[in-house]
Amino acid sequence: MKKNRYLLCMLLCGFMIYFAAPRISIYADGAQGIFSLAWLSFALIVIAGNLSGLLYNSKRQTQKHQSGRLKKKSRSFH
Repeated sequence: MKKNRYLLCMLLCGFMIYFAAPRISIYADGAQGIFSLAWLSFALIVIAGNLSGLLYNSKRQTQKHQSGRLKKKSRSFH
């Protein structure tokens, strides 16, 4: 379930960058240039965070599944 959320957030952030990148100017003077750089950096941080969450979560889940196979418990009802 988290995998879908990470993927959705990455796609939405990518769409926002695709939509906004031609309209913002990182070479502008003053507040406009600062805002543009800050917005792009935060968008890249969001993509990096979701990508690391997606990759780390899948790695951790495979480790849980492998360790779960080794420790198989059986129940006995008396």
